[in-house]
Amino acid sequence: MEYTVSQLAALSGVSPRTLRYYDEIGLLKPERVSGGGYRIYGQVQVDRLQQILFYREMDLSLENIQEILESPDFDRRQALEEHLLTLQLKKERMEALIENVSRTLRSLKGEIVMDDEQKFEGLKQKRIEENEKKYGQEVRERFGEEAMDASNAKLAGMSKAQWEEQERLSKEILEKLAEAVKTGDPAGSLAQEVCKLHRTWLCLFWKDGSCTKEAHRNMGEMYAADERFRAYYEKAAPGAAEFLRDALKCYYETQ
Repeated sequence: MEYTVSQLAALSGVSPRTLRYYDEIGLLKPERVSGGGYRIYGQVQVDRLQQILFYREMDLSLENIQEILESPDFDRRQALEEHLLTLQLKKERMEALIENVSRTLRSLKGEIVMDDEQKFEGLKQKRIEENEKKYGQEVRERFGEEAMDASNAKLAGMSKAQWEEQERLSKEILEKLAEAVKTGDPAGSLAQEVCKLHRTWLCLFWKDGSCTKEAHRNMGEMYAADERFRAYYEKAAPGAAEFLRDALKCYYETQ
């Protein structure tokens, strides 16, 4: 079956203006253009648009989506299987969070008794969701699917004591990073202490509990280059992300 721009827009929920833009940037070209100048889309384009919308739901940029779809290694079936797995995991996390919020409300109403471990599960699920939304794409692109999935698994398996320790370390790192930035010396003792604390904190989420030197340096580069990570560290002080990157370079030059 064939569709005009307006027909495909009605079918997919994507605006005609968006379809025309996808054509302009080469992301979704029509199968042909009619004698009257109308864009005509066929089954191949319908399937490609579906894939585009799946990736958009995962918050991938149009540029990244185009790279993926035009890669010679792209396999539509494999991509759909990966989409399904991602959605299933997201569904499980969301269901767990909904259940936890529901139980918390019932506890507040006096209908049930909820212990601290049960309350804690909701916090972990919320953090996993937030990490995926904010940082998942960049981490998966730089370090692979396995690294992000392993980090989520480590977080999900944390005990209450481990959770409280990472929260304490996270707060201490930002506080000391703010002080270190004031010194202006990424090679100074305070900055190097921040690097040591940061590695200890990062290893709590790493697959085997040990973040390599190279990976840690690469993380520093990512903090400075990616606006999502930069925003987190610049809560400490303006320029903190770049300062941490430079401090990590100095830290590993002396190790």
